[in-house]
Amino acid sequence: MTADITDYFDAYAADYAAYKGGAWCYEDGCLYRGLIALFEATGEKRWFGHLKRLIDQQVSATGELSGYTVGEYNIDNILPGRALVYLAHRTGEERYLKAANLLARQFETHPRIAAGPHWHKLRYPHQVWLDGLYMALPFKLDYAGLAGQAALADQGLGELLTALDLTFDQPSGLYRHGYDESRLQAWADKATGLSPAHWGRSIGWMAMAMVDMLEMLPPGPKRDDLAARLSALLVRLEALRTQDGRWLQVIDQPDLQGNYAESSATAMFAYVFLKAARIGITGASATTGITAMNSLLRNSLLPNPEGRTVLQNICCVAGLGGFDGHYRDGTPAYYVSEIQRDDDIKGVGPLMMAYAERVTATNAVTHAKEAVA
Repeated sequence: MTADITDYFDAYAADYAAYKGGAWCYEDGCLYRGLIALFEATGEKRWFGHLKRLIDQQVSATGELSGYTVGEYNIDNILPGRALVYLAHRTGEERYLKAANLLARQFETHPRIAAGPHWHKLRYPHQVWLDGLYMALPFKLDYAGLAGQAALADQGLGELLTALDLTFDQPSGLYRHGYDESRLQAWADKATGLSPAHWGRSIGWMAMAMVDMLEMLPPGPKRDDLAARLSALLVRLEALRTQDGRWLQVIDQPDLQGNYAESSATAMFAYVFLKAARIGITGASATTGITAMNSLLRNSLLPNPEGRTVLQNICCVAGLGGFDGHYRDGTPAYYVSEIQRDDDIKGVGPLMMAYAERVTATNAVTHAKEAVA
């Protein structure tokens, strides 16, 4: 299976076409995160080669980003900036630093809700979505290390903890996809401002933000707070697995008509369980992550009608509010109505990351045995 899945990843990256025609976007950033993880775990130059080839198509010699406009105030655009920080560290090329600086400047004027976190997008005013926590906040820590801005890292952690407070649903022990401080959206509860359902991938984005930031944070009370919240979430997620070890599109409603085991959320949670176990988060089970990844490979990484192996059962996109002429009301029925798309990068990228974590864990065990011997 190792050879098969790495061959799949290699072919996927070799054939990858920029998600939005070459414009700077978070979807491409998901692939960049996967390629970085594979390179760090294996040391194989092919992964770094794919990363640099693809990102260099979007970053000019002077550090400009293709199709990027600060004034959109789109929090999603920050995610691929983590690859800029990585390449700036690794290569020393000034254009990557300039491009990362450009993205960091977005935070200076990006609107915020009164409690502190940034709006998800200018077109979604006064709203915080779980997706945006992963898109923006780990970058703040990455960039803070590159630029020597410790205050920015502390700001990012504070914003994450605030957003977790705002989106937490106490009765379920889970987090709602969106929060509207204005209570003006039809999907927003008038008392809490929360959207009505628990979408698996949105919780996956959030959980990846939590574990990535925990890996970067120094010891301290705020880190302990975040670690405790992730521990509690992992316990809850354990109880919500399907019989074969995956997670559902609407994660806590197994009897919902049309609900299904969704591949991007499953890959994200596999990554989170494996990484959380590696960095010592209480209650994190690497076995749970491995079981989820194996189930995904067995049940969803399959040949399509043309005979090409593809990752199936991926929700293409889901959101809240108006989009493409219809209103997304955030109900459970809405989430299961969204189309699925084979090989969408929002599933493949996290699968790369989960596999890389498994390789890292295996290497650590091997090295420990060699040290004892």
